[in-house]
Amino acid sequence: MKGTIDQPAEEPIFRAIGGCEIRISNPCCLVVFGAYGDLAKRKLIPSLYLLYQNKLISENFFLLGTGRKELTHEHFRELFRTVVKNAFPENFDDATWDEFAGKLYYVSFDLTASESYNSLLRKKLPSLEKKHQTRGNRIFYLATPPSIFEPIILNLGITGLSNKSKGYTHIIIEKPFGRDLNSARRLNNVLRKYFEEKQIFRIDHYVAMETVQNMLMFRFANAIFEPLWDRRYIDHIQITVSETLGVEHRTGYYEEAGVIRDMFQSHMFQLLALIAMEPPVAFDAERVRDEKVRIFRSIRPYVLDRLNDDVAIGQYGRGTIKGGEVAGYREEEGVFGKSIVPTFAAMKVFVDNWRWNGVPFYLRSGKRLSSKKTEISIHFKTVPYMMFTQVMKESIDPNILVFRLQPDEGISLAFQAKRTGSRLCLEPVFMDFIYQKGVLMSAYGWVLLDCMRGDQMLFLRQEGVELTWSLLTPVIERLESFTQAEKFPNYEAGSSGPEAAKSLIERDGRSWRPL
Repeated sequence: MKGTIDQPAEEPIFRAIGGCEIRISNPCCLVVFGAYGDLAKRKLIPSLYLLYQNKLISENFFLLGTGRKELTHEHFRELFRTVVKNAFPENFDDATWDEFAGKLYYVSFDLTASESYNSLLRKKLPSLEKKHQTRGNRIFYLATPPSIFEPIILNLGITGLSNKSKGYTHIIIEKPFGRDLNSARRLNNVLRKYFEEKQIFRIDHYVAMETVQNMLMFRFANAIFEPLWDRRYIDHIQITVSETLGVEHRTGYYEEAGVIRDMFQSHMFQLLALIAMEPPVAFDAERVRDEKVRIFRSIRPYVLDRLNDDVAIGQYGRGTIKGGEVAGYREEEGVFGKSIVPTFAAMKVFVDNWRWNGVPFYLRSGKRLSSKKTEISIHFKTVPYMMFTQVMKESIDPNILVFRLQPDEGISLAFQAKRTGSRLCLEPVFMDFIYQKGVLMSAYGWVLLDCMRGDQMLFLRQEGVELTWSLLTPVIERLESFTQAEKFPNYEAGSSGPEAAKSLIERDGRSWRPL
């Protein structure tokens, strides 16, 4: 039975921050499955602390952490005090933490056993909800390995925890949402058995980064750029997500996933959709998500027997990062000695619609590369007639608009201008916007706050998830069937990736932006 979601809307409360009105969360409780895990330590609890510090979480809130490990409330709170203080040494405040810690609880139980949900959650939650006056609003966050998503969802449904007679019940699902089209559909079917689509929040924190959110504002609030945003003026678009880190402690997951499942199915395709989508008729969740789905429907399927024309993969070997020697992927603990799992991929994507016909989108992502960078660059066409070529020896670079997601979030525009003191000597000039330094809210903070407020704009819809898997599953299966072990590793750690990735774009007469 699916939960009841048509509840009376609560009166929104806003808080003024930096000249803007931000709506604070509704009263609610957050139940975190896997609260002792790495995700909770690195992202969830630190992000919640920042929200609380900035008074964006309702006073009527508490978090109930769950997991197999035996911990007291006090031990759980002290553990995360250290975690949060290390994460934000300059923003940490002891008095604020003490208030926040009073809203943190922990229970230990078996995540796969229905009797645990009956005996602990059904009995424990009502007393805490009464104490903190959360008005029956519940959020269940699955911060666990994907292998136990289905048992948790089934137990929430079987024990009736997905049902509510008052308030709302939301469920947050971490990526990867399945590992191929069939598994994604199966997971969606399990979810939809007990939850309505409006209750389901499939999370991708990349779309909550400040610069990503700003892309829609930049495009649709400025008359200067939107008329140029099509095949007539744009030559191509590059989306890059590069990391200097290797797989670290995630080898078990990575051996099952690889870079295409890990980065492209959600992160990279979500960025592509936001940069390519049509203007929605209204700035609300369903209209924005409608336009993203239309982009996924328009992506040209890959011709599998000519996959090398559009896809290049790689795996890092030994190399040097920041002056220190690092191991190759196959030397990482827990990795199969002849693994063919890709740690790098580059793809050429075409969106077959009126706006983007013939414009290539070049996507690349990899580990153990020369720098950490996430950016989207819009490469405009050269001017139709260059009158300066008769008197200038050097070529003139076209205009490039860059959205920087990390490490320094901002937007820059490169254009040509005459060098001072010269008769005819051009040089590139950069207009640069950088977000004000200081921590207000992380990307995870934004998505958590939106889930508390019931806003699904930054979350993935079932149809979008299945469309991206339908595009990538045949590619992944083809690569897994035909990649030969002796072809890996094919790029050094600390480099810009395999030669095949350079050829992918250079044979089109273009080049990657430097990492």
